[in-house]
Amino acid sequence: MNRKEYKKTLHQLQIELVKLQNHIIKHNDKILIIFEGRDAGGKDGTIKRITQYLSPRETRTVALGKPSDRDNSSWYFQRYAAHLPSTQEMVLFNRSWYNRAGVERVMGFCTDEQYHEFLETVPDFEQMLVRSGIKLLKYYLDISRDEQKKRLEDREQNPLKQWKSSPIDKAATKYWDEYSLARNIMLARTHHINAPWTVVRADDKQSARINVIKDMLFRLDYKNKNEKLILPDANIVFNYDEGYLQNGMIAP
Repeated sequence: MNRKEYKKTLHQLQIELVKLQNHIIKHNDKILIIFEGRDAGGKDGTIKRITQYLSPRETRTVALGKPSDRDNSSWYFQRYAAHLPSTQEMVLFNRSWYNRAGVERVMGFCTDEQYHEFLETVPDFEQMLVRSGIKLLKYYLDISRDEQKKRLEDREQNPLKQWKSSPIDKAATKYWDEYSLARNIMLARTHHINAPWTVVRADDKQSARINVIKDMLFRLDYKNKNEKLILPDANIVFNYDEGYLQNGMIAP
């Protein structure tokens, strides 16, 4: 879509997001949305468009930094549990406990034992969250190798984006294949009925943002929903399936 159409559609969807938040507050809902993906996948920009006009009292974005020594000596999920939503809240995780299945695995920041323990226990942990009343959505923003390289180069050249650059970014393209393998294992092992993965083809930032918001609105309940507006494009946003690793829907 062109820029004018994008801005118009985004504005309409942001009105729907305000309706959703009113419903969340009125019905004491607890919403947790996880955003994962490769470096430069578009998580920051997508979250920014979602939260732009929502109440900051009932909307929180969680982007945790490097774990402390105390974090490393505690139960792995403990530092994340402290940020879970309470009633009337929507919390968006910009990266989450799935760091262990991605960057920690690839860069050697965890042991094999810790990695396999995580894969075994995370479905049970998420099932506990859902049973407690939390509505959990998990999005994986997927981009191609060429698109990632272009975006990382732009970060280094753009003075307004240099804060995003990190040593991990510099290793992202070098370890592309290792990250692909880690992603594939993560999706296969942690896609379950209580918390399925939704994959987003994010090479086109505008289409990705629009369709993530549509998918969120489609999946969550609220009053006076504009059904025609919120129908997502199934070629952009779709539930994970192993077959998509072979047919190109998920970047190799």
